[in-house]
Amino acid sequence: MTPRIVHAELLDSLPHDHPDARRNRRDLRVINALMGNHRWFSRTLAEYAAPGEAVLEVGSGTGELAFRLRRRGWRVDGLDTWPAPACWPSAAHWHRTDLRTFGGFGAYDIICGNLIFHQFTTAELAAIGEEFQAHARLVLACEPERRQILQRIYRLIAPLFGANHVSRHDGRVSIAAGFQRDELPSLLGLEPSRWSWHCTTTPFGANRTIAWRHDRARISA
Repeated sequence: MTPRIVHAELLDSLPHDHPDARRNRRDLRVINALMGNHRWFSRTLAEYAAPGEAVLEVGSGTGELAFRLRRRGWRVDGLDTWPAPACWPSAAHWHRTDLRTFGGFGAYDIICGNLIFHQFTTAELAAIGEEFQAHARLVLACEPERRQILQRIYRLIAPLFGANHVSRHDGRVSIAAGFQRDELPSLLGLEPSRWSWHCTTTPFGANRTIAWRHDRARISA
């Protein structure tokens, strides 16, 4: 198995309103559409969650996934180091903070993360996982599948949809830091005696995790 290599992404060095950051957000919309990530979160919440459960999307970025889920009736808050989108609803919380130091997980039943967990080292994932184990009932994650062939494919297709230099660099870095099979639940330190999980890989390069805790049932509608 190819080892994970975690490097800094160029986007993290840019102000949120930098032209290259704005272009990268456009590229990420294309990537998410190609991978079907937002559609997957919508389907999976409908199957595994119950109305009324509090959902936190970590690494919310521009809030597009959170907006989609809220339109479908889910009570979703956002967390990111970037400021809240201008149209962020007043009824929802936006936590402008670092996921690694956030202390409010106790308010949430469900954690969703789209293309975020690959940015963290093994030690950081273990620390984040301790918070999830203490508070969450359900963890949903969509991450890059770590395969060299996918890096080569991305290098070929990125110019076709006009990806800028940030997106081309960060896409390769993300794949190198991605996950295979059930690595993510293991790196989060989820205990098999308390958690079950289901991990899948898609033809479009997504590694998807659904992890649920045994001792907390879904709340009633």
